[in-house]
Formats: sequence, structure tokens, C-alpha cells
Amino acid sequence: MKRILITGASGFIGRNLFERLSERSDFEVWGTYNTRKFSDSPRLIKADLTQKETVKDITKGFDVMIHAASVTSGAKDIRERPYIHVTDSMIMNTLLLEACYTNAIPQGVFLSCTILYPMNREQPVKEEDFDHSQIHPIYLGGAMMKVALETLTKFYTNLKKTKFTVVRHSNMYGPHDKYDLEKSHMFGANVTKVMTAPEGGTITVWGEGREKRDLLYIADLVDFVELVIDKQNWDHEIFNVGLSEAYPVRDVIAKIVEASGKNIKLEFDSSKPTLPVSVSLDISKAKSIVGWVPKITLGEGIKKTLAWYASNIKKP
Repeated sequence: MKRILITGASGFIGRNLFERLSERSDFEVWGTYNTRKFSDSPRLIKADLTQKETVKDITKGFDVMIHAASVTSGAKDIRERPYIHVTDSMIMNTLLLEACYTNAIPQGVFLSCTILYPMNREQPVKEEDFDHSQIHPIYLGGAMMKVALETLTKFYTNLKKTKFTVVRHSNMYGPHDKYDLEKSHMFGANVTKVMTAPEGGTITVWGEGREKRDLLYIADLVDFVELVIDKQNWDHEIFNVGLSEAYPVRDVIAKIVEASGKNIKLEFDSSKPTLPVSVSLDISKAKSIVGWVPKITLGEGIKKTLAWYASNIKKP
């Protein structure tokens, strides 16, 4: 029986991990939340992960820690208030890494991101393609926070108490994502626009929709983390986890409209804030070492997401 702690279990990625891993009889899964408790499970712990003593106390006695807590939002905040993604996340990261060492947690899985990669390359990027000098200015603060996180996982690995896996995942989507027009990422925001639009109506897409996104359905990411828990025999590794194919945003939204079955027109507003960058991931390392490949195509994932939305999101 492995005791697993998932930080940020009320968030998008954390909740999907908590629900899936809790299905296994050989796992005892616990999770933390800050303000939103999504169930009455006694294994959900209210915790402020920016407080050192709290972090030290709640992480005692676990075999695996999966760090999925972070500060996230949409394109507007990334452009206008990028600092909100840095400070609290950096504090949480450093305290949780220290707790892994202090409490001798054998295995740590930390979620990083693709914002630290060079953008707008034609070919999928590999893990070794990271270059400090090519971080896009839009992402500089958040990217350097992730760089520090990844560097510290290596530092703590060298102290010989915890083996770490760092996951550079692409743009995630699916059940329990944010479907808020102000705070959502591109996918969630446009699902909401499509699902709430009247038949024969028009929705406005921010920007021109030519930038590309590597979009991965959340269940595929959970599959990867589950395999890591079961298979890890390395001390420290960094893995790309994505679909390995990037689609123009306008094509993604057209697929959402098609899957909805609605007759909806798209109009593009270039005055609205967008993130004019494109990236796709080379996932050959995850395939060769972990034995993981994504199972769900973008079309299948969109259909699954719309079905979940229709059943779980209240109409305005």
C-alpha cells in the first residue's frame, strides 16, 4: 500500500489525479485544498502551502508526493498581471521540496510546463531544447519559476532521500478544467462560448487564432503519472508529456463547434489579449523510458469534454 499526497487536489489536474488514483486498492490517496473542497472525503486536507510548518506537518508519512498546486489563469492575466503566477508558486515549490527531504518521502512528481521552451519552432521540441536565452518575454517570470523548481528537484535528488520526476506537460483540457471566460485558458474559455451560444449565433475568438497549441486530454496525463509511480527506477528525470502535434487555435475552436452540433459562426477580434506563440512536444523520451503514449485524439477528447460539460456545468 503506497500512501500518496496530491497537492492542489481541488484544482483541474489535481482533482483528476485524486479521483483516478483513489480507484486503486493499492494506493491510499490524500489531497490538499486551500479554499474549495469538492467532496466530503476525510482524505482532503485544508492547507495553506505557503506556510512552512503546515507543509512540514501535512507531508509526514507519505511514500509519494505529487505537486499539482499552482496559481493559474488565462491570457489576460498572463499579459497584464504576470507576477501573480510567480511568488506563491515559488514559495510552495521550495517548501514542498524541502519537506520531501525533511520527511524522507521516497518519490516526488512535480509538474512543470512548456513555457520555458523556445516558441514558434516548426519541429516538436525535445527536453534538451531548453535554453534560458530563448524564453519568450511573455512567459519570463513564470518560466524562470519553473526553471528554479526543476533545478531544485535535481539539488534534492543529490541529497539521496527522494527520487524525482519532473513533468513538462503541454496544454491540458478535459473534466474539471476552468470554464470561466476571464480565468480559463484558451480551450476552456471557448468551450464555454460554444456551449452557451444560441443556435445560429456568433462567438468572438480573441486574436486571429493562427497560433498553435499542443493539447492533451487530462486522462492521458493521469496515465503518465500513474505509470511513473509504478515504474520509477531513475533518480531524476524530466519528461515532455503532450500530444506531440500542434493545432491552430482557429481549427481547435472549429472542432469544438462541430462536436457541439450547433450552427455557430466565428469572428476574430485582434484587439483582445492572446498569446501569439506556438509549441509542440517531442514525447519520444516518455515513450522509450516510461512506455507512455497518448491514447485520446483531439477529436475524441473534445467530444468527451463537451459531454462532461453538458452534464456538470450549470447553464447561466
